Amino acid sequence: MSNPKTPSQSANELKRKLGLGAVIALGVGTTVGSGIFSSLGEVANAAGSSLFLVLAFLIGGLLQIPANFCYAELASAFPEDGGQYVYFKEAGFRPLAFLCGWISFWATDPPSISIMALAIANYLAFFIPVHGIILRLVAVAFVLIFMMMHLRSVEGGGKFQTIITALKIIPFVLIIGIGIFFIKGELFLSSAPLATVTATGFTALMAGISATTWSFDGMAAACYMSGEIREPKKNLPRGLILTAFIVLGLYVGLTLTASGLLSVDELAASEAPIALLASKIPVIGNYAGTIVAIMAVIVVVGSLSSCIMFQPRIEYAMAKDGLFFKSFGKVHPKYETPYFSILVQCAVAITLIFASSLSDLLGYFTLVALMKNFLTFGTIIVLRNKAHYQPAYRMPARPLMVGIAMVITGTLIWSTFIWAPVAGIVCALLAVVTGLPVYYFWESQNKKNAGK
Repeated sequence: MSNPKTPSQSANELKRKLGLGAVIALGVGTTVGSGIFSSLGEVANAAGSSLFLVLAFLIGGLLQIPANFCYAELASAFPEDGGQYVYFKEAGFRPLAFLCGWISFWATDPPSISIMALAIANYLAFFIPVHGIILRLVAVAFVLIFMMMHLRSVEGGGKFQTIITALKIIPFVLIIGIGIFFIKGELFLSSAPLATVTATGFTALMAGISATTWSFDGMAAACYMSGEIREPKKNLPRGLILTAFIVLGLYVGLTLTASGLLSVDELAASEAPIALLASKIPVIGNYAGTIVAIMAVIVVVGSLSSCIMFQPRIEYAMAKDGLFFKSFGKVHPKYETPYFSILVQCAVAITLIFASSLSDLLGYFTLVALMKNFLTFGTIIVLRNKAHYQPAYRMPARPLMVGIAMVITGTLIWSTFIWAPVAGIVCALLAVVTGLPVYYFWESQNKKNAGK
């Protein structure tokens, strides 16, 4: 259960300055990233038909909604910064809560910033040929720009996030809105086995659904900033659920348009399916490469900004509980942001920009990150019987929703484990072996300080 805040503490805490728009912008901005530029082809390859491609994104998106229902309930019960860390702590799993933040800081969050910054620099190379050290310096510049923006103002950062999210959606809406008038019905239906769905067909559909799951990752980003959302018990559930439907609508519209303009073979073989799709639309076809490059820059800029904005909040929350370096709990007296946490996370990310092989190695922690998600949904089962668990929003059909969220995440865990079993296990052991001693050290320090 959360400790009551004293007046001295409240003066050094983050304020509620963000509204519903920021909740949606964080979720959509984080989810709709560079992945969609390649995942369309990957899902087409797995699904094997145009109809299954569309169904894969539709069903895959619908299956992700229960996860957002879970986060909406948890966030309405504990509207404070920290996301998963808070939910584990409140469920009574304090060591697990610490490990959640420990892994996020060292293995998952800074690498995501460095990877996105490098992606922006690579997309910019379409217009300005840069490579080698110059490309990495451009990536560093983007990290520094957004670090300063989110360090100086959470309100300004929230407004920028809302604007950039709108800008990243507009090109997709234009491609869908214009492209849908040029759809060829026979092309869409030619590869759709409507009357002959066999076991093999069902297996292909399931493979396609599985391939979409990463495209929907990140929709609960706002949960990490729950302590800075105005009217959180209303805005968080509403924003999280709207995010799920916005992303679902965007992806289904995109796949529907792609399936009507390209054969599934063309999509599956393409390394740049969005660019190929744009090239098939008469109105914009001649400028497809330029349009998609601009789209890619805007899309990844939005995701980079989002991550720099919300990710440092977990270390801030841990520091406030005495489970991380105290400096991470500092709030800037003028800007009212967790400035030290933002600075350090960006500094680690910049280091990784110059150590790409290390960044790739940290990708093996994906298995551990998925385990965190799986266990987060499980906290609802534990919390529902606790007196202090009083969510303002209660999801419909709770057992079913929690079950679906855990099954979908469990499927991802299995597929990730198959991809790199030894590396995944080593990373999990490394997280525990390095994290638990630090946890018990900090807890001993907390007990000593409490006894004084």
